Amino acid sequence: MEQYIYRGTKRLRCGYTTGSCAAAAAKAAAEMLLGKISCGHVSLNTPAGIPLLLDLTDISRTEESVSCAVQKDSGDDPDITNGIFVYAEVSKADSGIAIEGGEGVGRITRPGLDQPVGNAAINSTPRRMIGDALHEIAQKYDYSGGFRVIISVPGGDVLAQKTFNPRMGITGGISIIGTTGIVEPMSNAALVETIRTEANMRRAAGSEHLLLTVGNYSDSFLKHFRPELAERAVMCSNFIGDALDIGVTLGFQSILLIGHIGKLVKLGSGIMNTHSSCADGRMETLIACAALAGIPREILMQLPDCVTTDAALDILYQHQNVQDMLRILTERIGFYISARVKDQVQTGAVIFSNQHDILLKTTCADAIISAMTEEAI
Repeated sequence: MEQYIYRGTKRLRCGYTTGSCAAAAAKAAAEMLLGKISCGHVSLNTPAGIPLLLDLTDISRTEESVSCAVQKDSGDDPDITNGIFVYAEVSKADSGIAIEGGEGVGRITRPGLDQPVGNAAINSTPRRMIGDALHEIAQKYDYSGGFRVIISVPGGDVLAQKTFNPRMGITGGISIIGTTGIVEPMSNAALVETIRTEANMRRAAGSEHLLLTVGNYSDSFLKHFRPELAERAVMCSNFIGDALDIGVTLGFQSILLIGHIGKLVKLGSGIMNTHSSCADGRMETLIACAALAGIPREILMQLPDCVTTDAALDILYQHQNVQDMLRILTERIGFYISARVKDQVQTGAVIFSNQHDILLKTTCADAIISAMTEEAI
């Protein structure tokens, strides 16, 4: 696929989704079934308005059905599903279009996802793309009956163990997804939608309180800090501001954020995307808080050369006012996350550092933890 976007100064090639693969394979199988012809490739219109011309492979026929596959191409996106083969087996039916999941396609076991519990994990947009493609073929051959479609991904059950699917209650395989049909390399929007999906699942399960972690350190800490809450956490990675927005729009009563000081220190300056490519500000934030706490200039001057927050804390712990500095930092973090949600929900944060045995909590953190613990019982 020769469609490109720019990320900073890099020119990156786009790819196409598992949903596009499924729709293209279904369209080609239907054409070969009704037209009794052979196809080497198939055209597909995507919701993004970008047409695709995709090669077909592994075509097989029976008297009642045709099956073929399209290989996924993620372009320059580091997508774990790149290179997989998405199969569609199409047969005739009396009426309508029944879309089912076969080998390697996951099944929904928890409410709050795109599909109802019990359905194959084939999302709404791919289902619509498959339906549109089959209607196109039916009109082409003046066919008034229906279709049965089985989408499968050999090896999808193994691949799914490396995705968020097991955590979200999707068992047995990968999901067939995509809202535009096109994969944009390193798409922030796709990552934010993953957060939204998992948070929505928690909300649909009845949770009134949203627990956010920012990475593996946070998850490991939570398992020791509050093990009864560990399974309820939604990992938001660097997208803290977006995750807070999602919590508001989904109607949670409170949101608690748990993270290492190396990430959450940036919130003390109102930085809501903590990826280093967006902003750093760690040392600048520590310097500002330390200055307000009365830590002398000769100590502050050493901080800009520190590579990590823990290294800066090694220096700051040389002064007796370090606890005042941490209190000021915690207050600033509490202020900015509350400002992000415009006080529409109660917010709190727990900030830790194992190296310095730090456990900081914003004003409302303990109250939210109590509410979450009670809800989990």
